[in-house]
Amino acid sequence: MGRVPKVTRADAVAAVRNPLAFIAERWTPTARTVRRAALAALVMSVLIVVTGGAVRLTGSGLGCPTWPKCTDDSLTATSAMGFHGAIEFGNRMLTYVLCAAVGWAIIAARSVKPYRRGLTRLGWAQFWVVMSNAILGGIVVLVGLNPYTVAAHFVATSALIAIATVMWHRTRESDGTPRPLVGRSVQQLVWFLVAASVLLILVGTIVTGAGPHAGDSREVERMPLDWETVSKVHAVLAWIVVSLTFALWFVLKAVDSPKGPQGRTRDLFLILLAQGVIGYVQYFTDLPEILVGLHMLGSALVWIAVLRVVLSLRERAEVVTDVPGPSSEATLTRA
Repeated sequence: MGRVPKVTRADAVAAVRNPLAFIAERWTPTARTVRRAALAALVMSVLIVVTGGAVRLTGSGLGCPTWPKCTDDSLTATSAMGFHGAIEFGNRMLTYVLCAAVGWAIIAARSVKPYRRGLTRLGWAQFWVVMSNAILGGIVVLVGLNPYTVAAHFVATSALIAIATVMWHRTRESDGTPRPLVGRSVQQLVWFLVAASVLLILVGTIVTGAGPHAGDSREVERMPLDWETVSKVHAVLAWIVVSLTFALWFVLKAVDSPKGPQGRTRDLFLILLAQGVIGYVQYFTDLPEILVGLHMLGSALVWIAVLRVVLSLRERAEVVTDVPGPSSEATLTRA
């Protein structure tokens, strides 16, 4: 191992003024490291959906009755708050893990050589969505789990998942001009699929807002809608998404499209079938908590799969070479 270079006062000042630039000058991550950082941010954005669902399904939404503290007198959950306090506070703490994952993705994107401005901006976009959603989560608690704010909280998380998915995909591509792999009519069909999927997610939040899982054992405001009627609308939209996906798969095979779009569409179709099975079983078994939680996970996976279909419709030169970091000799020379 080489000698650790001495950090001068000028280095310390530079690190304080612009820490990302300071790190980028001294570290060059491999392409694999950048991909893993982006994937970690995506996994955490999905995990936060799952743990948020656990808060709701265990009735722990007001386990910490205020924000940003857990109680008026304590920043953390206390033993007197029991199980619900621990669940809600644990979900809040997981936000810091999400921030760390997004921060790692930003640092890796900023440090890659050559510098990729678009990739770095995707990392920062995730950061600002996380910060905004954390504030929105506090508002959700302060207004007593108002269902409209809860729905907005989930929609913001879906936006985070979308950005994280795009960033993960972009780590495998260069910054060259994209080249479409399918014709305009197929692209239009895919955008119909995206629109139907967005509508499906939005109606899903209404199902949650009107349904029986209010998020807390106390009396919580619900959306003034018939839950079963909204659920049927949600099911119809799900079948529309499934039908569009199957139609897209058939068209892609008919026009002999590249394997990428066909494979992504097949994956989406299989995920939709699994999600549909869970949805119908939970509906006819009076919404057991474990199945509702799996359905929320499935919602995130469906959204990721839809976005991957969109991203598979064009190609750029793939990033296949790893740029080695600075050698120890070079580091010593700079020191």
